Amino acid sequence: MKVNIKTTPPGPNARVIVDEDTRYLATSTKSLPVVARRGKGVYIEDVDDNVFIDFAAGISVNNMGHIHPYITEKVQEQIWKLWHFAGTDFYYREQVDAAKAIESIVPGKFDKKVFFTNSGTESNEAAIKVAKINKKKQGFIAFIGGFHGRSQGALSFTASKGIQKKGLFPSMPGVEHVPFPNPYRNPFGIDGYENPEDLENAAIDFIEKYTLKMYAPKENIAAILVEPIQGEGGYVVPPKNFHKRLIKLAHDNDMLLIMDEVQSGFGRTGKWFASEHFGVEPDVMSLAKAIANGIPMGATVFRADLDFPEQGLHSNTYGGNVLASVSCTATIEAMKKENAVQNAEKRGHHMRKRLEELQEKYDVIGDVRGIGLMQAVDFVKDRKTREPFTKFRDTLEYKAFQNGIIVLGTGESSIRLIPPLIITDSQIDEGMDAFEKGIKQSL
Repeated sequence: MKVNIKTTPPGPNARVIVDEDTRYLATSTKSLPVVARRGKGVYIEDVDDNVFIDFAAGISVNNMGHIHPYITEKVQEQIWKLWHFAGTDFYYREQVDAAKAIESIVPGKFDKKVFFTNSGTESNEAAIKVAKINKKKQGFIAFIGGFHGRSQGALSFTASKGIQKKGLFPSMPGVEHVPFPNPYRNPFGIDGYENPEDLENAAIDFIEKYTLKMYAPKENIAAILVEPIQGEGGYVVPPKNFHKRLIKLAHDNDMLLIMDEVQSGFGRTGKWFASEHFGVEPDVMSLAKAIANGIPMGATVFRADLDFPEQGLHSNTYGGNVLASVSCTATIEAMKKENAVQNAEKRGHHMRKRLEELQEKYDVIGDVRGIGLMQAVDFVKDRKTREPFTKFRDTLEYKAFQNGIIVLGTGESSIRLIPPLIITDSQIDEGMDAFEKGIKQSL
């Protein structure tokens, strides 16, 4: 398959479905009128026979591409055996296999346990309970710019866009937000690219000298919840030593470190998990998205000594569903067999080179950042002031779609580029050509 736009999208068939969707489905976060009919590898075909290259991957879900042959085969085999049997109340081999597969790749030189969920939000909800129960404390620290879900518990940690909390107060009390060390834009006025250590110091000092001493004493705080690379906040990569210092701060003050790897996990950054780039082994990890390559699933993975001390403290109905468990195991097996993590690292270098070339050509690009195949382009009105250019970003997102590449916004003025990990250099070039064409049309 190749990018092939036969009818300017959205075409007539797509518009009918968009209108019906608007009539029958609740308002959510839809941004582009891509009406998918089928997918294969890194491509999506819509209902008007247009073919797009997918640089959104279901928001970092389809890391092994659409309808991966091996994963599809394993799921099809399972369909004729058993779909669901409530793995929190009963037993089956498939759930154990999935837990063992996850433990084989999650960092940490310690025994681990897995609680299966249905989403990243639910994974963070379980992590909250693990921390409260084990530390016998009720407070938390989270970061400005972080995104951890939309349920009333997880929402209390989310701080990436005001609309996400509009009209929904109160959420769970006891969460204190602190600045994330964003090298490009931060409240400290520090250029984190030129002075990363100064930015690290400022962020850690804020927690130690202000948060813990003045209004959130350590005796109240059970855990720190952080994304190794902020996702919805703009694909923000902190200075390399920040997370090492953060986990030390947590442990020195009798807190757990919870890392939300929902968007950054499963090879996206060229390592199994983004935390590995920073040399950190978190006490608790929240997973979802790419865990089963498109079948809804999540997981909370934690040190075995943090297990729930008695039955009934936590459970659910669909977590570890049989089909999802099979897909999870098959996904990890396929990633290992096909060296998908290594491919993400290599292809990530190529995509970054193409993006930096665009940055040299177009002044509207203020920053290019990311690791592996988790990259973002930040658009600005002026490179000196770094003022976000949200209108341009939104225009480009639509123009790029009409030229055959599916991308999604992130943060205030950025576009994320997150293709499936199986992508080739030539396919990256195909996508980047369409992306640049969209930039030219948006100027």
